[in-house]
Amino acid sequence: MARKLLLEHIQVPGINTFEVYRQKGGYRAVEKALKTLSPEEVVEEVKKSGLRGRGGAGFPTGMKWSFLAKPEGVPRYLVCNADESEPGTFKDRYLMTHIPHALIEGMIVASYALGANTSYIYVRGEMMPQIRILERAIEEAKAAGFLGTNILGTGYNLELYVQPGGGAYICGEETALLESLEGKRGNPRIKPPFPAVAGLYNCPTVVNNVESIAATVPILNMGGEEYAKIGIERSTGTKLISASGNINKPGVYEIELGLPVEEFIYSDEYCGGITNGKRLKAVVAGGSSVPILPANLILKTAKGENRLMTYESLADGGFATGTMLGSGGFIVFDEDQCIVRNTWNFARFYHHESCGQCSPCREGTGWMEKVLHRLEYGHGKMSDIDLLVDVSKKIEGNTICPLGDAAAWPVASAIRHFRDEFEWHVIHGEEAQHRNFGLAHYADPLTVEG
Repeated sequence: MARKLLLEHIQVPGINTFEVYRQKGGYRAVEKALKTLSPEEVVEEVKKSGLRGRGGAGFPTGMKWSFLAKPEGVPRYLVCNADESEPGTFKDRYLMTHIPHALIEGMIVASYALGANTSYIYVRGEMMPQIRILERAIEEAKAAGFLGTNILGTGYNLELYVQPGGGAYICGEETALLESLEGKRGNPRIKPPFPAVAGLYNCPTVVNNVESIAATVPILNMGGEEYAKIGIERSTGTKLISASGNINKPGVYEIELGLPVEEFIYSDEYCGGITNGKRLKAVVAGGSSVPILPANLILKTAKGENRLMTYESLADGGFATGTMLGSGGFIVFDEDQCIVRNTWNFARFYHHESCGQCSPCREGTGWMEKVLHRLEYGHGKMSDIDLLVDVSKKIEGNTICPLGDAAAWPVASAIRHFRDEFEWHVIHGEEAQHRNFGLAHYADPLTVEG
């Protein structure tokens, strides 16, 4: 059995209450940090742990914290990004629903490390049940003396607020989130200045994902160096994976980084294999915005090595033959799924969610949706396939925020790996309405040139 750090007590009845969470060792990290460590020492522990941002970018958390500007007399803020909007990702919602105090404890520890006295949890607007759960958890923690003024008699003060968003995907981008938190329209800001210098209300701010913040609790309890021993290479610790699609056991799994992808999909401890004994066709490994990979490339790298669930292994081969771990939204497709339809569905989402600030993204996402709709419904031309590649290149890297890239990558990778399926949709437009292309060669073993 893999080690569980965040979900260890998930099955304990009443773990969502302060009392039970405390009995299971909850809030020990707060006591340790506030009573025995300086803020700088807490940052140092997180640096030693090698923890990388769990929201998608994978940037080292301790390093991000150390960038925070500390001008005299200016407040600093910690903002938790709980605007979980990436299609295929539902790990943060799961964590907030079942163990809200893990996030509250992490917020106290991280706020102390950053010298923040006011912190916010920005939650996706549709998650009203989770918002109520968090507000109840904050009240419980406050009543027990872990929030408010003079926490545990240490002289440290912290007020924690939950702020619902308006349900916009773009507000998962940290600067758009800060704009929304300030009461403005959620448009991403031009950087620099970065939030670490001028973030919320123009003050130094750190924005971290729910899982990144919750992970600081086991890091402090066990020590950064012990945490770094879990996982492999620069992918340390455990990671929550949201597994969905054509698998026998969809759900949220906590894995040790370094687990082989094949084991994750087929072992009974995790996804339990493909439903109805069908064959694997493709996987989107890190939420809808990462490149899709065919079965042969997700199980093995282009060099023929086993693909592992780590930041490095999934990215092996660049975008030509690799993908990204992203937010851990692991979507599995069996042999009956249509890649063209799925790509159109993703494109429709990004067109709808583009904030419209940058022309390439505002116009390009709409064009991609239209052309993919044409291909899916049997009206496409062969030239449309190259047109999609061209449009995706014109969007990628030409926008203020990464939504443009997130829209371009799925389309470009689907055509790169499944071009024959797109061509089949053009040639057999009528037939494509009633039958899917099937597996073709996507699950064939790779021939590795030695």
